[in-house]
Amino acid sequence: MRGIYVLLIIFCFTSTSNAQATGEDKFGTWAIYFGTNRVSEDFSLYTELQLNHYEFFKNYNQFWAILLLNYHLSDNVVVSGGYGYFNNDPTFLENTEFKDVDENRLMEQIVVNQSFGNLNMQHRYRFEQRFLNTANGTPTRHRFRYRLQLTHPISRKWFVNVFDEIFLNLQEPTFDQNRLFLALGFNISDQVNMQAGYLKLHFTGRHYDRVQFVLNINTDFRKKQSDTIEP
Repeated sequence: MRGIYVLLIIFCFTSTSNAQATGEDKFGTWAIYFGTNRVSEDFSLYTELQLNHYEFFKNYNQFWAILLLNYHLSDNVVVSGGYGYFNNDPTFLENTEFKDVDENRLMEQIVVNQSFGNLNMQHRYRFEQRFLNTANGTPTRHRFRYRLQLTHPISRKWFVNVFDEIFLNLQEPTFDQNRLFLALGFNISDQVNMQAGYLKLHFTGRHYDRVQFVLNINTDFRKKQSDTIEP
């Protein structure tokens, strides 16, 4: 019996030490900007910026920038393709000899929107070709992502947003990560909203907790039709 207690103490100590070494015991932050800029009936540009930290706005983790060209097949279906640049600090511990990982990424995706009363359901299917630059070489990785997002208004200004996204590699290991997000959002205007919420990151053997802050700006540069009928 005493041996079992000793094993439990060793397990708890090892788990705690590992969490402290990887930052799993910290609440980090993700600060995000999303933008969709409609330029015609058929096309829009999607932009995204993220700055992520292992701890609350300190201890740099990741930066990325994404640009996609969207083609609107209909009001509810959008296909996209584009490019993303990523920089990742793979270690929680600062002042280490580990080199940051740079990544150039090509992306193709399709987004399908559905409405059930006031509930909006969005399906996003994305393929990624990842060209990494690491201390051990320049591998290429291929990945598939599926995100299911639900958005529901609480009032004219407030809404709730929740999503779950799974990442699957097209090479071993198959499972890459899973992201679960729950947020409260506020509509500043018809084109601008903000969200604040909780993000759970799950990797094989690792789990991270993040507070996420989101700014979403949508613009429309299409020419408005005149209400006046010309003679």
